[in-house]
This record gives sequence, C-alpha cells and structure tokens, in this order.
Amino acid sequence: MTKRAILLANLGSPDAPTTPAVRRYLNQFLMDPYVIQLPWLLRRMIVSLFVLPSRPKASAEAYQSVWTAEGSPLIALSEKLKDALKTQVTHPVEMAMRYGNPSIEQQLLKITADKSIEEVLYIPLYPHYADSTVTTSIEEARRVISKHQLDIKLRIIPPFYDQPEYIKALVTSAQPYLEQEYDHIIFSYHGLPESHITKLDPSGTHCLKQDNCCQGSHPAHQTCYRHQVMRTTQCFALQAGLATDRYSVAFQSRLGRAKWLGPNTEDTLRELAEQGAKHVMVLCPAFVTDCLETLEEIAIRGEEVFKEAGGEKLTLIPCMNDHPAWVNVLAGWCEH
Repeated sequence: MTKRAILLANLGSPDAPTTPAVRRYLNQFLMDPYVIQLPWLLRRMIVSLFVLPSRPKASAEAYQSVWTAEGSPLIALSEKLKDALKTQVTHPVEMAMRYGNPSIEQQLLKITADKSIEEVLYIPLYPHYADSTVTTSIEEARRVISKHQLDIKLRIIPPFYDQPEYIKALVTSAQPYLEQEYDHIIFSYHGLPESHITKLDPSGTHCLKQDNCCQGSHPAHQTCYRHQVMRTTQCFALQAGLATDRYSVAFQSRLGRAKWLGPNTEDTLRELAEQGAKHVMVLCPAFVTDCLETLEEIAIRGEEVFKEAGGEKLTLIPCMNDHPAWVNVLAGWCEH
C-alpha cells in the first residue's frame, strides 16, 4: 500500500492579538493575488495606504475579544480536530494554515522528512469553492512541492458543499440548537466580491446575469461559490426539516468598496429585528472551525446589531469543530 500522510489546511490566524502581529498577518493575506485580484502594484498601494495604517489596530482588538488561554481560537480548535482525527486513522496527520503558522511549507517539509511517505492527502477545510480559499491553498502546496522538489503525490479532496456525509454531520452538530425555540435561522456565509464569481463563469453570461442563476444545472456551478452555498443551505434545510419561511441566506465579512454578494448579514439581522423577531440563530457553514468571523463578528458584533434594532437574543450555532460526526467524515475520506 502507498504510505500516506494527511494534511488539513485552513486559512490562518495572527500569532498574537497585537497590532504588529495582525499587521504581518493582514499583509500576507491581502497581498495574495487570489484574495485581492488586482495587479501587484495596485494591490500593494491599496494594502499599504488604505488597510495597514488603521485596520490592524481594530482587528487586534477584535482578536483580543475572542483570544483564549490556548491562543487563537482557529488554531486551538484546529489542533483539537487534528488530535481527534489522529485517533481515527492509521496515517500521520498534520494541520497547516495558508497564512501565518504553522505554514503549509513547514508542514509539508515535516511530513516529507519521513522518506517513506509517498502521498499526501490534502484537505482544504473549505466546503465551497473560491479562488481566495481553495485555489490559493492548493497552489501554495504545489509551489512548496516544486520549490523543494519533494517526491510525493498530492491528492486533493475537492469542495464538499453537498456531499451527503458532510451535510449529515453539519445537521447533527447543529441539532441541539435546532430543537430550541427560535424565530429565524440565518445561514451566514463569508462574502466574496461579485467579480470573483463572474470571473470564474466559463460562459461569461450566466453567473449573476441570469434570474435564478444558482438553480438548475450549469457548468459554472463547479466553481461558483454562490451556487454552492445555496446548495448547502438547501440540503441542510431539507435534511433538518426547516420550513422555508424560517430561514434565510446572508453574507458577512464585507471589505472595501467593491460590490459584494448580498444580502449583508448585519442588514438581515436589523430587518429581522424590525419585523419582530426576538430570537435569531446564526449558522456559518462556510467555516468548519470557529474563528474570528464567527466568535467576534457574529456572536459579539452581530448580537449587538440585532439587539440595537429591537431583537432580544442571538445564538451562534457553533461550527463543527471537533464534533465526532465531523471527525468521522474526515476519517472516512482519509481511509479511501
């Protein structure tokens, strides 16, 4: 049998909740051409002149509000997921971050220090396809393999947005919350500029240019983030038995002046409160691990927005993190 190692990959986190550490992290993240899809010089000007002078301080304060004794929530929870998966599989397992530490380069070199490893099963922990998550993670792994001339095969798990085992695990992890009384559920997905969607449409005439473009079947859906998040929502609602008037889809984490996918999560929270909703639940399926975007942006800032508009309670349904159902799904992928 081919000797295999498992490498899980997620987005990443600053090394500390301090302005200098966040500035380093944001510089690496935002200078990625898959994130801000502009020529290098224009990207450098935007990041240096408009983002790095002020945003690191505000972001550091946000990180401080969710930082734990174990460090960054994303890193700490990812380590717990890795440790849980290790108990379920016979292969070595490592966790890497696209930005920050531990880097993809560090972890691939660690794995291949064992010369008997012939294949790395690479699992970008993003259910939905986007250049700014999936593509950049894969390209970074390929860059490292080429740079160091590593003699390994890279086998990649593709986006799993509607895989039955993923949907089942997502519903299972959320079930205790679904059994509570609530007025509405928001499926809040990380936003993307609309240009990221239309750029990947091979026809150039479908995505965001046709009514109900996310419905039915179209070649663009293979790389269409919006279609895939809508499909996840549809599959979840069907399996969980949600009434269509009890949930909606929104997009969070908007940055800059470009037109992003909508509606915006905070706007949706305000509208629901104004319509009389008192208890709203928010589920964030674009993230498999809780992080700044869920713990601070939704559970803290989102709740403030909801209450200021007249709501009473916002409940963040946790990500799957190291839930046994999710660990079992990953283990099944690792053994095939």
